[in-house]
Amino acid sequence: MRSASTLISLAALVCLAACSSMPSALSSPFGAIKDKLSPSTATSTAAAAAPAGAASGAAGQPLPPIDPAVQNAFDNAGRAMRAGRWDEAERGYGAIVHLHPELAGPHADLAILHRRAGRLAEAVSEGEEAVKLSPNQPVYWNQLGASYRLNGQFLKARDAYEHAIALDANYAAAILNLGILCDLYLGDGKRALDLYDRYLALSPQGDQTVTKWVADLKNRKPQPITVSQKEKDKP
Repeated sequence: MRSASTLISLAALVCLAACSSMPSALSSPFGAIKDKLSPSTATSTAAAAAPAGAASGAAGQPLPPIDPAVQNAFDNAGRAMRAGRWDEAERGYGAIVHLHPELAGPHADLAILHRRAGRLAEAVSEGEEAVKLSPNQPVYWNQLGASYRLNGQFLKARDAYEHAIALDANYAAAILNLGILCDLYLGDGKRALDLYDRYLALSPQGDQTVTKWVADLKNRKPQPITVSQKEKDKP
């Protein structure tokens, strides 16, 4: 059984990993991103995006250049989000979604804002819309997994994290999130250990906290995998 201090540290990193792209999931309405984010960048901005016109749609086809006014509105909402002006950011992204529901980026950022405010059903809904519109963005799937996990939908969270990793095998944040999910919520210590090792292999500077979890897992007696009835009843 984990000590109280270990559980607290795990819970803290769960929060950081879930918010790995806070305060902004993306910096392009289409969702093109240049670099992936790690759990340690909870307060950083997203990496620089490729020009909006360079993004690709679900079928890999180039999308048309975005209206400069829409890009400007998106950038303004992102600045508000980075500054912690949550209501302003939500209004900005909401206005874009109202006029351009086909753009995935605003849905993804709205999902983060809803999750931060505890509106988990809305966070899930916006996250699902983002991956529907742009299914090839691993950061969207990672964020959707975080929303599912907080909403108690652990099996869906697992699937979302796995989808992110399938799209980017070196996506350290999603690998760590899945490891924590398996460890804390699914009782699958063996898989958690494999994922923690994989995450550490992608962390050249190491991670002392996760290293301690690995040692703890290796010394822990196997626990049965349990899933809530709520999850069992879901198709």
